Formats: sequence, C-alpha cells, structure tokens
Amino acid sequence: MARGKRELKPEIQSLKGMDAVKGDLYIWLQAFVLISVAVVLCFTYLGRVVTVSGSSMEPTLRNGDMLLLRSGAGGVEQGDVVVLTREDFLDEPIVKRVIATEGQTVVIDYTANSVTVDGERLKEPYVVEVMAQPYFSGPVETVTVPEGCIFVMGDNRNHSSDSRHPGLGTVDLRCVLGEAKAVLLPLGRMKTIH
Repeated sequence: MARGKRELKPEIQSLKGMDAVKGDLYIWLQAFVLISVAVVLCFTYLGRVVTVSGSSMEPTLRNGDMLLLRSGAGGVEQGDVVVLTREDFLDEPIVKRVIATEGQTVVIDYTANSVTVDGERLKEPYVVEVMAQPYFSGPVETVTVPEGCIFVMGDNRNHSSDSRHPGLGTVDLRCVLGEAKAVLLPLGRMKTIH
C-alpha cells in the first residue's frame, strides 16, 4: 500500500456504490415522471389518439389505423379529415372528410357522379368508386350547411354513413373531437393525412 493513500474498507465501498445506484434510480424516476406528465398534457391539450373502425374512409384510411388528432374544431376547413362523436347516431367516434362548412351549399348529383360546393365541382382523387344513389335520396341532393355546422362524407362513398344519411345530417362543430393529422400505426402505413 502506498504511503498517504488509505484503502477503504469493503463495507464503506459497498455503501458508496449503493448511494450511486440510489442516485441513478432517483434520476430515472424523475425523468419517468416528467415524461409521463408531458405525454398526458400533450394528449389532453394538444391532441389525442383514435382508432379507425370500418371501411368508410378507404383508401385514405383503413380499419384499425391509429390516428393522431389535433384536438378541437377550431379552424376546420373543407377537405380536412375529422373525427366526431354523435352518440345518437353511432356509439363510437366517426371519421369523415369535411365537404362543406357553414353557409356553403352542397349539391350531390348521383347521375353525374359529382359533388359541388357553391357551384364548384370538387376534385376528389381519394374517391375511387362511382357513387351509387342511396335508397333515401333522389338523384340530386342539395343541402345548405347551417351556421356552426359542417357537411361530411366518407371517401368510400358507397360504404359510408355520413351527412347524406338522414340520421346524421349536418354535424354541429361541438361534436368534432379534432382533425386527423397522421396515421401512427400500423408502422407500414405511417403518414400525414391530407
């Protein structure tokens, strides 16, 4: 043993090692708590996650896709994909595309396979099938969207219960949970939504 240097007893070395482990554990615990709080705050105030149920938004969204939403209805525009709730119509969240907002007039012409808003035909590359006329509608349907409401349709028009359906109709903006911004899962389908 060198002069001037003292060797610590094994018990003391063991205690110092335990203090280091406790300190590391405390740091990790603090980090976990802070991250958990941040995640909860983000999903409470900034966004939430919803899973698509059904085929009404194919090919854009598929059954089982997990979506990230921007919470709230503020700034909802024509073309946005939104998630809404209408428990009097369906027990689970509904995912649809905004076709028109308050004050706009929608004309759906099943014979011409067209949707126009305020006289302008929509360009809808996400619609892949010719629209079939539903049993509850005539060949042309015209709706003016009331104040504080939106008119929504699924991209898979022939397999979508949407604002054309008398049970849903135009949707009050207070029923909108948020705008779908991205597909999170499955990983192979991860993308932003347009």
